[in-house]
Amino acid sequence: MKTPPYSALLRAACASFLLLAASACGSAPTQNDAPPAPGNASLLAQIQAEVGAAACDSTQQCHTLAIGAKACGGPERYLAWSSKEHDGKKLKALAQAQAEASRKQQQADGMMSTCAIVTDPGATCEAGRCVLRKSGLGGSSAM
Repeated sequence: MKTPPYSALLRAACASFLLLAASACGSAPTQNDAPPAPGNASLLAQIQAEVGAAACDSTQQCHTLAIGAKACGGPERYLAWSSKEHDGKKLKALAQAQAEASRKQQQADGMMSTCAIVTDPGATCEAGRCVLRKSGLGGSSAM
């Protein structure tokens, strides 16, 4: 049986699409995939050490902290922390320094971001530990 001429064209189009999709998987790293700059990684490690286990007795002790900076503005993500054992002044200073380091690195590298808005999910106390709320539940406990 002879195949219609458009069938070969359709197969070629599908093969081209699959090739294009496969090559996209190996593309250059985006802002979120790139490893942090050395100074930025150090600040992030300090922030995580300061947050520690984020132990809590109630949700009132749980807060969120904006982390990093997107090239289009706003934070990259949020981190839950607890005010049970400290007031967060050091955390806030470290987060501001880390965001500034991110912005400087992005400018130096000419990086771009998706410009998607990352909203503050809020934080809650679960099993004695502050965690970010599931998306869609909102919250406004950012520092």
